[in-house]
This record gives sequence, structure tokens and C-alpha cells, in this order.
Amino acid sequence: MSTRFRLYAALSCAFGFAAVAIGAFGAHGVADPEAKRLIDIGAHYHFMHTLAAFAALGVWRWGAPRARFAPAFFFGGIWLFSGSLYALAFGAPHWIGAITPIGGLLFMVGWATLGWASLQLPREVPREEGKSL
Repeated sequence: MSTRFRLYAALSCAFGFAAVAIGAFGAHGVADPEAKRLIDIGAHYHFMHTLAAFAALGVWRWGAPRARFAPAFFFGGIWLFSGSLYALAFGAPHWIGAITPIGGLLFMVGWATLGWASLQLPREVPREEGKSL
């Protein structure tokens, strides 16, 4: 495994941990309904794109090396999209909301990259003798 592969796997675990922790805090530790809503949306996209980064690792491992680019877009999207929503929930100035769509754009670029990479997948997945999928 490459260093980048291992790093992205570890980052996916860290991002997943953070998504659960932030989501739980929003559900149980925040009283303001608007702040709860922002945290809920942020945590939803945060977790969804953490799983997408893991999926990209699988596509990369199955024989589509272009997939190695997708996790960086997903992680950047998490920082900008979810991070800006979290910041707004905790009282950041409203102009921070202008960053949110940039994160959404990074999510879309990540998905497009993963789709492009998937076109590289071999028609047949090589299997070890005697093993099935």
C-alpha cells in the first residue's frame, strides 16, 4: 500500500470519528434550533463524504488509479462545506456562509473524479484461485 493510500484510510477514520462526535454534540449539546439544523446538515454531508473517501480507496485498489485524487476533494469539501456550517452554528459571522458553496463544489468534483476513475476499472476483477467475491 502506498503512503497516500494509508494516509487517506487513516484520515477517513478520523473524519468519520469527528462526524459522529459533532453530530452527537449537535443533537444533545445545542439548544438553539437553527444551530442544531446547521450542525445536522454539516454532519450529514461530513459523514456521507467520509464514506465516499473510503469508497474511492476501494475503487483505487480495484484497479482505477485515478480514484486516488477523489479523497482530497471530499476532505476539502468537508472542511469548507461542513466546517463553514459548524462555524455558523457556533456564531461565526454570516460572511462565512459564502464558503459553503465552494465546499459543495469540491464534493461534486470529488464525485466526478470518482466517476471518471471508475471508467478505468477492469472488466474482470482478478480473483485469487479458489476464492469468490
